[in-house]
Amino acid sequence: MSERTVIAAASVPRLPAHARLRFDKARERWVVLAPERVIVPDEIALAILQACDGAVTVETICERLATQYAAPLDEVRRDVIELLQDLADKGTIVV
Repeated sequence: MSERTVIAAASVPRLPAHARLRFDKARERWVVLAPERVIVPDEIALAILQACDGAVTVETICERLATQYAAPLDEVRRDVIELLQDLADKGTIVV
């Protein structure tokens, strides 16, 4: 069994090679396509996923979202890390 990836503020997340963020015309929504699954993110999850480009840290993503949504940074950081950790546990995000 492989070691669990732990998402932290310094992590630099990205979608793995087997997953793609695409606009699905049939659903008229953004989706993450991965082997044997489709994830349909809500507006905030989509903003987080779009920022996971493998170039910026979780902390930078949190700061941008806190500014964009006029939300407290600590709350945004907690929510972003929770979402990314869940996706990392499922193999949909890598660092």
